[in-house]
Amino acid sequence: MNPQEYCQNKAAKSGSSFYYSFRFLPEKQRDAIIALYAFCREVDDIVDEIADHAIAQTKLNWWREEVQKIFHGTPSHPVAIALQEHIKHFNLAEEYFVEIIDGMAMDLEFDVYPTFKELQLYCYRVASVVGLLSVEIFGYKNRQTLKYAHELGMAFQLTNITRDVYEDVQRGRVYLPQDELARFNVTNDDLLAGKTTENVVNLLKFQVDRAQSHYQKAYELLPVEDRLSQRTGLIMAEIYQATLNEIERDGYRVLEHRVKLTPLRKLWLAWKTARREKRLAKTLQTQVNA
Repeated sequence: MNPQEYCQNKAAKSGSSFYYSFRFLPEKQRDAIIALYAFCREVDDIVDEIADHAIAQTKLNWWREEVQKIFHGTPSHPVAIALQEHIKHFNLAEEYFVEIIDGMAMDLEFDVYPTFKELQLYCYRVASVVGLLSVEIFGYKNRQTLKYAHELGMAFQLTNITRDVYEDVQRGRVYLPQDELARFNVTNDDLLAGKTTENVVNLLKFQVDRAQSHYQKAYELLPVEDRLSQRTGLIMAEIYQATLNEIERDGYRVLEHRVKLTPLRKLWLAWKTARREKRLAKTLQTQVNA
């Protein structure tokens, strides 16, 4: 198995919504984004699967050294080797990869987040930075697209936090800001109890509404001329927003069961969005030429 095949296998096994959007990219961009995604999975798995924080921190530090080798030496990990090939073709900044690792390390430092301000930093590091790297791979003409990527990354991570709140609390992590729990008269123990009380519903509705506002802001920031090149992000947004809509339709019962879309529905949403963006780009081009 060569390095790119390793990355492909890593991405496919995750079952993530991201994988469905990659299918519509040209080969070079698809290979690069899959390698980036595999990197994120590697470092994320460390903090999710290793209970001993000292060991997890040691492994994250190893990846810090491996990132340096990607840009300045000879890396040894298959994902790092694959990435080294792609950074020759795309403007991928070394500091962003370090930032992602810093974000994962926050999971070893924080079990709870006092306010949304602290949570924002975490979301920026583990999601918005990935969005900024992705934009470089997809290509853009207008630098405002970078602001779109930042907002979309925030929206994705807030969606994940809301969807996975019960799984996270079982691991001893509460990403919902503590001051917001207090505002809605919900405790960490209430979340662990897994009961959908009226207070829990109000808390989760607040989280869903905030995530939706970040999607809306991202759409408003995306320049028309970059919509087609950024269609992969728009596909992911369609799938993630559909998940939020399902959470709402299900009565915000994420503490009782995991809300998720079927693979067939994800594929259909991906195809529908890719087709819509291609059609829109053709219409805009016709208007320009008229």
